Parts: sequence; structure tokens; C-alpha cells
Amino acid sequence: MCPIARSLSVIGDRWTMLLIRELLFGTKRFDEFQAQTGMSSHLLSTLLTRLEEEGVVKRTPYQDRPVRYDYRLTEKGKDLFPVILSLRGWGNEWCGLKTSQKPAVRMVHTGCGGEVGADPTCTTCGERLTPKNVSSSFSKLFARERTHRNTSFGLEKRCETTQTSFGFTWLSAAHHAHLRLDL
Repeated sequence: MCPIARSLSVIGDRWTMLLIRELLFGTKRFDEFQAQTGMSSHLLSTLLTRLEEEGVVKRTPYQDRPVRYDYRLTEKGKDLFPVILSLRGWGNEWCGLKTSQKPAVRMVHTGCGGEVGADPTCTTCGERLTPKNVSSSFSKLFARERTHRNTSFGLEKRCETTQTSFGFTWLSAAHHAHLRLDL
């Protein structure tokens, strides 16, 4: 089978890529995925199970009664970082972002401070970009949207400082959010 077709069979739909994005942003729990994506619980459960079976995510229990799980990217899942960069770059270029608007997520190469685009290589210094050497921050509007989704979904603020699968640290206040790599 063609490797592109096989890849698309694992990650080739909108909802799955939104889950990957959320995992990169530090979302780990079922209700948080639901709040941020708007997915039905049935679809979300189905996709998380499929990603686990494919080895893209692993789940670990964080509560016994009832059993509840955290979801984290595996090494296989972390290797989707360049795909996310490419989709983000393509979306910024071709999906209606006005030149006066700031992107929802700003990404910077921590080694040289260069802006991260669609290419997994820094355009400023040429270094290969990985989750370990990229710092990301949300625009104020996007941070407010995410906080509003969690609040609307009945989730308490779980921000403060939360370690994520890539070593991002999620920091939040009432008016801003920032992702920082701490590996």
C-alpha cells in the first residue's frame, strides 16, 4: 500500500488532526478534548481508541473509581510535529488569515529566535526544528477562546502549570496563555 494512503488511514481526517494539535498543546483528558474540539463523546472515544491501537497515543489511568485516563503522544505521535507545522503554515498562507491578523499560535525557534513557518527547518539559522527547540504562545484572542470553551464545558481552570507530552509547559492567566518548552 502507498505510504501516503496508509498515513491518511491513520491521521487523515480533520478530527484526528485536531486531537494531535490538542495533544501538542498539552490537552490530556477526555473532557478537555471534547471542550476544545466540540467532538461528540462517541467520536472522540472511537478516535482515541484508534490512535492508541495505531501506537500514536498511549493512555494511563489517573483515577480508579471510575477509571479515567490521560492521553499522551508516543514517539510515533511526536513524529507528527513536522506535519502540524506544515498544516499550520499552509493554513496561515491559504486559509484567509489577513496580513493584519496575528496567527492564533506564534512559534519561535528557541535557538535563534527565528519565526517558525511550515518547514521543519529554521529559516533563520537552518537548524532542524523539534518540539524541544520551539517555543509557542497563543494570541490573546485564541487563549480567551480556549478558556471560554473550558468554562462553557464546565471544566475548572486547570491551567497554572501543566507539563505536556512534548515538554511544553502550559501557563495561563486570565488574559493570556503561553506554551514553553522545558526539556
